[in-house]
Amino acid sequence: MKNGWCIAMALVCGLTTPGWATTGDPDGWKNTQPEAAENLLIRGATLWTSGPEGRLEATDIWISNGVIRAIGKDLAVPDDAQVIDGEGKHVTPGLIDAHSHSALIGGTNEATNIVTAEVRIGDVVNSESVQIYRQLAGGVTTINLLHGSANSIGGQNAVIKLRWGAGPDGLMFEGAPQGVKFALGENPKQSNWGDDEKRFPQTRQGVEQSIRQSFLAAQDYRRRWQEYEAAVAAAAATKGRRRGAKPASTVVPPRRDLQLEAVVEILDGSRWIHAHSYRADEILMLLRLAETFGIRVASFQHVLEGYKVADELAAHGAGASTFSDWWAFKYEVVDAIPYNGAIMWDRDVLVSFNSDSSELARRLNLEAAKAVRYGGVPQEEALKFVTLNPAKQLGIDRWVGSLEVGKHADLALWNGHPLSTYSLCEKTWVDGRLYFDRQADLISRQALAEERQALMDEVRSLEESDDEAAEGDSEDGADGEPAEEVGTDGPPPQASYLRWQDSHDAYCWSAEDGEAVHAGHQHSSSQHGRRGERR
Repeated sequence: MKNGWCIAMALVCGLTTPGWATTGDPDGWKNTQPEAAENLLIRGATLWTSGPEGRLEATDIWISNGVIRAIGKDLAVPDDAQVIDGEGKHVTPGLIDAHSHSALIGGTNEATNIVTAEVRIGDVVNSESVQIYRQLAGGVTTINLLHGSANSIGGQNAVIKLRWGAGPDGLMFEGAPQGVKFALGENPKQSNWGDDEKRFPQTRQGVEQSIRQSFLAAQDYRRRWQEYEAAVAAAAATKGRRRGAKPASTVVPPRRDLQLEAVVEILDGSRWIHAHSYRADEILMLLRLAETFGIRVASFQHVLEGYKVADELAAHGAGASTFSDWWAFKYEVVDAIPYNGAIMWDRDVLVSFNSDSSELARRLNLEAAKAVRYGGVPQEEALKFVTLNPAKQLGIDRWVGSLEVGKHADLALWNGHPLSTYSLCEKTWVDGRLYFDRQADLISRQALAEERQALMDEVRSLEESDDEAAEGDSEDGADGEPAEEVGTDGPPPQASYLRWQDSHDAYCWSAEDGEAVHAGHQHSSSQHGRRGERR
């Protein structure tokens, strides 16, 4: 009997006892956080500052304790500073993705209600997602994690820094304004969702009304709390001065509503709106609705017909975080054009390019280059589409988005022009910590290949041992009688089976009918026992 495949899975998935378990170190599985460079100098590089100084040739940048300390030529630094030769290389601010669904546990949509402002993306951040590391390899340092677009008012967002190896709380961008996802069009009105579990609204006019109703309900909720707080204050002020005055403790508060609390924050301007949108008419609708309630839309996401209403977007002060060249992928984007970003930029709209894709996010620099190709946006301005402009849209530009003294040391080092398809990101720093190093990555790939080979060699030796044991057992049974034949579909030998039984069952069980199944490997329920049953 060969059970090498299962043992291989046990080894690869860590089901055998790892070395750290015997030491009692509960943090042994975690990635080590890189140290912040006390003094780091990149000398003589081309700096794309995305700030007032524009592009600087043959210039030094000095990083100290997580921030940019100085920019200039022939900078004098401490003798113990780490120095990187930047000749022929380019340095940009860390790239920023204003629309991402990477690093999330489970689905991005809570689609069961038209308004779900109470749910929080920050509670389901998956800090172990390999997408974090892959995007660091493309020079990305900050992303805006958004709820999906199933709701006219969806869940709360989370702006994170890609501090690979940190826990979920360690990824959060401290001080970033809180936001919320809105959505217009086909998704919230459930186009092409089928006839099952329909809910209001089913039309574009219904989407608008659902937002208006929520705003009105939030106004009423805010008023009731203001009246309650005034009553408590009045009761406290009259205590002891008037006989029979009502004690403050007896004033009954309104019932707390987490959804309406979030919408009140929208009305108060402390929670920023990021609205999924495509069509010009719906963009205008939300602009007018927001202005009716005295609030501003921070950014329209996708906004593929933004070129039709660019002046209105600029007058409102809304940002436009669009795709570089996506069009014709569904009917409501039939009028999308690749010149959208350039036209809006030309009309003074604050424009960024986003990914909405874990795969596309690895090359946001090339998305920015498309603004040069489609519309002739100057190269320095095009790079801002993935650096300073999204930082402004997210309200974090005082810290990131440009290479300026005093800002966070979030930057990427490229081996060539950052808008060239031939260039590679060599290093990425977040808060002055080196989270991606291409040379170290290439070395680690070889180490992983060697580790895999060692594991597979061990599996093969175990298979050979099992084959020899099976041949010996087949000649004579325990009492000298011929042994009962055991087919290759039978359970593993008892000694091996007991060693990994529980972990293996936990991995294999997947089907509701009691069958234990995984790729290329099946066991019947009689071999494993029912779920929860020890054998």
